[in-house]
Amino acid sequence: MFLDTLPVEILTQIYLCLPTVDSVINLSTTCHRMRNTFQTSKRLNILQQAAEVEFGPIDEIVQLVTHNASQSAHIRRSVGLSQALLQQMLRVGRVAKRWTEIYPMRKWKDDFANRRLLTEAEAFLFRRALYRLWLFDRAYHNSAHPRTARLLPAIMYERTALLHNFNGEELAEMLDVHLVLRDVIANNICPSNGKMRARFHKRFQDHIPSQVSIHLNYARSSSALQDSCYNSKYHASLSSSLFPDVSLDGWGDDIMHYYVVEDMMKLDPEQILLLREQCFSKAQVESFITGLGEWFGNNGEVFSETLALVVKQRGGDPEELKDAVRDIEVGIVTELY
Repeated sequence: MFLDTLPVEILTQIYLCLPTVDSVINLSTTCHRMRNTFQTSKRLNILQQAAEVEFGPIDEIVQLVTHNASQSAHIRRSVGLSQALLQQMLRVGRVAKRWTEIYPMRKWKDDFANRRLLTEAEAFLFRRALYRLWLFDRAYHNSAHPRTARLLPAIMYERTALLHNFNGEELAEMLDVHLVLRDVIANNICPSNGKMRARFHKRFQDHIPSQVSIHLNYARSSSALQDSCYNSKYHASLSSSLFPDVSLDGWGDDIMHYYVVEDMMKLDPEQILLLREQCFSKAQVESFITGLGEWFGNNGEVFSETLALVVKQRGGDPEELKDAVRDIEVGIVTELY
């Protein structure tokens, strides 16, 4: 049977069965009949259905993209579908899809034997937790919530009210995603001095790095400079050093690095993904952070303490919950197979 003889209802049903937005667009370009069917009043419904399958739950994306300061984040919103709203939803969904690919690499970064892709059900849970965590970031990690206001009773009530919308399993899923984002920041975007040294030794095992402190870069003696540069002063002026200083891109050790990561955890998943995939130096990351404004510095994230408060209010132990997530007892993944 030719496509020209099929009724529009059947062609529309074919569209509604497609698993991705790209497959919908590709099908609409195959012939005039499919194009005309796609351009009917069912167009938004077709795209919404494909987005639900690929990026769902769509309702959680709606809560994220429609949030503004005029309404509390914990109040659920219902809006009509439009082209502009759908474009925002697809942008958020594509970020979440990229994170579902990164998650297994970070979750099982040391346990290679058990590393695997997420099932469809696990990917759905991951996206849902990511959207909810993203909503928390958008609502409470901004210039309207400076460090001096984080312990105000009214602000704390607003934050806990949002997390009280979710049960214990859903909070564990959000914590699982939160820990993965933190791991990416601490090891990929803002690695510590020790992490940078370890990477250097792994790559250049036979080379002894220069003993240059990150914070105390004392000038070397003139004799040392002459000895190290005499045999290579000509070609060194034409090419970069083969063995750069291992400490130049580190973000500090121990306490200093901890507070850097705390500040960076205020970034939303899209910003973290941008830094991970497009900023390859400390200077680029610092430039990005500077553009966010003065409120960002010295103002750690508040999700962890808010989650701990909600768990305690329900009679639980936050540390036990964190250990259970790390041991894969609760969270996005609870089975190894």
